[in-house]
Amino acid sequence: MKKLFTILLFLPILISASNTEKVLKLKKIDTPIKIDGYIDEAWSQADSATNFFQLQPYTGKEPSRKTYAKALTTETALFCLIVCYDQKENIQQNTSKLDEGFGDIVSIMLDTFGDKRTAYKFAVNAAGARADCRLLDDARNRDYSWDGIWFSDAKIYDWGYVVEIEIPYKSIQYDEKLTSWGIDFDRWRPINSEDLYWCEYEQNEGQRISKFGKLVFEDFHPTIKGLNLELYPVAFGKINYLGNNKYKVDPNAGLDIFYNPSPQLTFQATANPDFAQIEADPYNFNISRYESFFSERRPFFVQGNEIFSPSGKQRSSGFYSPLELLYSRRIGKKLPDGKEVSLNFGAKAFGRIDDWEYGGFAARTQETEYTDYDGSKGIEPSALFISGRIKKQIFDNSNIGVLFVGKQTSDNTYGVIDIDGALRNSDWQLAYQLARSIKNSEGDFAFSAGFTQFSEKWVTFIRGRYIGDNFDINQVGYVPWKGTGEFVGLTGPYWYFKEGTISQLMFYAGPVLNYEKVDNFTDYGGIIGINMQFRSNWGYEINFQSINTKDNNKEFNSSQVNFSSWYNINPQWNANLYGGYSRRYNFSRNYLAFYSWLGAEASWKVADILQIGTSYNMWIEGNPDNKIEEITYNARPWFSFTPINDVNFYVYVDNLFLRSSDQMERVFLGALFSYQFSPKSWIYLALNEIHDRNNSTRTLDMTDRVSVFKIKYLYYF
Repeated sequence: MKKLFTILLFLPILISASNTEKVLKLKKIDTPIKIDGYIDEAWSQADSATNFFQLQPYTGKEPSRKTYAKALTTETALFCLIVCYDQKENIQQNTSKLDEGFGDIVSIMLDTFGDKRTAYKFAVNAAGARADCRLLDDARNRDYSWDGIWFSDAKIYDWGYVVEIEIPYKSIQYDEKLTSWGIDFDRWRPINSEDLYWCEYEQNEGQRISKFGKLVFEDFHPTIKGLNLELYPVAFGKINYLGNNKYKVDPNAGLDIFYNPSPQLTFQATANPDFAQIEADPYNFNISRYESFFSERRPFFVQGNEIFSPSGKQRSSGFYSPLELLYSRRIGKKLPDGKEVSLNFGAKAFGRIDDWEYGGFAARTQETEYTDYDGSKGIEPSALFISGRIKKQIFDNSNIGVLFVGKQTSDNTYGVIDIDGALRNSDWQLAYQLARSIKNSEGDFAFSAGFTQFSEKWVTFIRGRYIGDNFDINQVGYVPWKGTGEFVGLTGPYWYFKEGTISQLMFYAGPVLNYEKVDNFTDYGGIIGINMQFRSNWGYEINFQSINTKDNNKEFNSSQVNFSSWYNINPQWNANLYGGYSRRYNFSRNYLAFYSWLGAEASWKVADILQIGTSYNMWIEGNPDNKIEEITYNARPWFSFTPINDVNFYVYVDNLFLRSSDQMERVFLGALFSYQFSPKSWIYLALNEIHDRNNSTRTLDMTDRVSVFKIKYLYYF
């Protein structure tokens, strides 16, 4: 009995000990590791990360192949070795960008501030292709714009493959006072969709930074200091088509600066940038009363934008999206005649002090003349855009912050100020925003919040927002829904299956309320849906909405069916198929009718060096007589050719076809050659060409052609 009592007494301690976080001890060496994919003798003295955990497709099951990782350090850099056992014929190689599912991939993730919310991720595949990003919001979100200076190599053997990584400490930010960092390793085997981690995670949660292991500095911790200055002189020559077979040659130059005065502070600046190598926006179809949103693609605006982003955006579910109070597409925006406002100068600074994060942003645009839609002449005035940001970590891995965004011209002041943040645990998150607009002496309030929880057997999604009648931030942000309110609440059972064909199954249902002052009516109704995911890496979601609504003094029942599916069954290809049918008000044609859409995306790895793909969309507009008024077709085929790592040829064609005219109305051709000849140093050769329908000649005539040669070189001090 005494022995039994002792066992019961210490059982909680034994259980706790079995669940302690994993620890990897980091030893210092004097001679740097040669990054070549060969396992040097020095690695024998490094601590090992073994016993990897299978998250997918069979959570908790023993991995089908063994993996181990090691880490060592010198005074200036962290070195990582990842060894993956496998049959050589099973290893998928891919020389182009690391799209998920293409190629065997390994990665190391580092929480260098110990905040349990953010981390760096460095990924390399078996062919040596690389990718990096920042993990945000406890790994609920990703920032792929981050681009660091680091080195890697991979080598394939008969028994598997090896990846070596070198991360200079001056290339990342970190807290100098810490004696350990959060760490995890990941291995992806596309042949059986196996996702392996060193740390253990719950199936309903997925990866969480708050559950990382520890990288412990035994006899050393990084304090590297230096100039940490990156200069990027940029030279480019642009050839513009003026019409009538005439061209204008415009040679120019710019400068980008990236400076880390300390491991916790970063400064970025750009002067006279040119973004001609950026892929053009896809064709957008819109029949709503609100303007369309376009994602930012220009490097200066997306790089380092983590600090300015609101908390709580759900990458995995996509249910709650915070208000876009800083919409950088307003800076250097496109004018009615197609001209773009030039950006003369831009600068950012961001960093950390203990539990505080801070950032600032400034950009100057120049005065630009343009022709309005009615043919009249207009002037877009020169403007100064500024933004300031402060965040504070609270309650372990939650945060609260303040954001200001402003635009100043010679005659007007615009802007917005908000308080936002997120309270979170590993399986739930509550995010919120409270904002006030500024338009000279006028202003109004807006509020937005979202709650998401994935428990072991139940899911809950709640979101709501209120936009004041005079909440106008169109000069700096994207919140077009003035005088509206919304509430959506969904909940339902969620099953996770350890074995069998189905891996996850979810049912959900709940109410919808939406108020629009312009109609002085509150829409009301409900949503019911199902989401099913299969262990062979495909799935689908179907939902049905029935909402009593009012638009333009017409009250009616707006029924809608949505379908989406994803297919990643084979490591050589992936695809998405989606569509829907609804009865709604068509604001582009000003009547009530049915509306339907069908779309698909697919990509196929023809060879290790070649990928092809396309997107295809079809929008069907009905009329009040319940007949088809118009069908709009848009396709965007592309191919990507990567003969060796860091060299890529990318070509796409975006075309528009109308059923009513039975002919092509517009064709956009884009081609880009890019060569990264050293870290963060590029040569670009871009060609963009637009052909529009000439109604008088009934031909597709070239209306615009731009060719750009651009060199960007890194001076690294």
